[in-house]
Amino acid sequence: MSIEIIKPGLASSIQDKGREGHYHLGIPPSGGMDQRSLIAANLLVGNPEGAAVIECALMGPELRFDTTRKVAACGAEMTPRVNGEAQPLNEVFEVPAGSTLGFDFVKAGARLYLAIEGGIDVPERLGSRSTYALGSLGGMQGRTLQAGDTLALFQAHGQAVSGRHLPPSLVPEFSRQYQLRVMPGLYAHRLRAESETRFYSEDWVVASEADRIGYRMKGGTPLSFIEREPPFGAGDDPSNIVDACYPIGSIQVPSGSEPIILHRDAVSGGGYAMIGTVISADMDTVGQIQPHQKVRFVQVTLEEALAARAHYQKVLKQLRQMP
Repeated sequence: MSIEIIKPGLASSIQDKGREGHYHLGIPPSGGMDQRSLIAANLLVGNPEGAAVIECALMGPELRFDTTRKVAACGAEMTPRVNGEAQPLNEVFEVPAGSTLGFDFVKAGARLYLAIEGGIDVPERLGSRSTYALGSLGGMQGRTLQAGDTLALFQAHGQAVSGRHLPPSLVPEFSRQYQLRVMPGLYAHRLRAESETRFYSEDWVVASEADRIGYRMKGGTPLSFIEREPPFGAGDDPSNIVDACYPIGSIQVPSGSEPIILHRDAVSGGGYAMIGTVISADMDTVGQIQPHQKVRFVQVTLEEALAARAHYQKVLKQLRQMP
């Protein structure tokens, strides 16, 4: 019971909900960059919500199934095709034994999650099957998928039903311009007041360097920091600090020129000032933004961030209660 990778796509990898609890050792959580879509795909086919899936970035893979399986594809708009015949997104469909599953070019969003009934059988590493390619850990030999790989599948459980689909209210919407809510960071006080104001008032453009480690932004006015005497252990660049921990979603601005949003494969600490952190409720959105699309940062209060998190948890609860 397996699937063969005929074409790997652009940066396809095995991901689940991630390996929490090891960040203090320098091992990031990894896992799906859009957790909501990963969970939705798994629940549609009757898998545990944290089962391993294929995360497909911008261009999907081509797969050959040696066994009949029901699957679901959620997230970015890449039309699935079984032997060339279009299949629905956000809905369970069947791939017969010997058939090939491929995907059209992405139309909206950046990452699609393919859940296969039963789940993908790769070894657990530190409690997760997720791929952390920078550390060669998990997934398929610690790397993205390659042509010729064979992925073993767990036994099908028989719970998947063709035609089961996400309610329209739970299907994510994509855009060409996004607003990301931000809590001020530990080092926001280092920015000049006019520079901080401008950071939140300008549009930024996602650079081509946008991956599982981080999203680099371009096109805005370089930030300026308040002059100071560099403390012992920090570099001379105004954006340098004495090394500190980085939360997922934190925004650092090396040399003040190009903000970087750290994502699920990011290093756990370093020497750049964190001027803010994208709230957890918006991190799925970050993972679905394509290069060259626009972003506007919006400063929010702690109360607003907590309310957004509560709403996000409500959406996940609705997914778990799908008929």
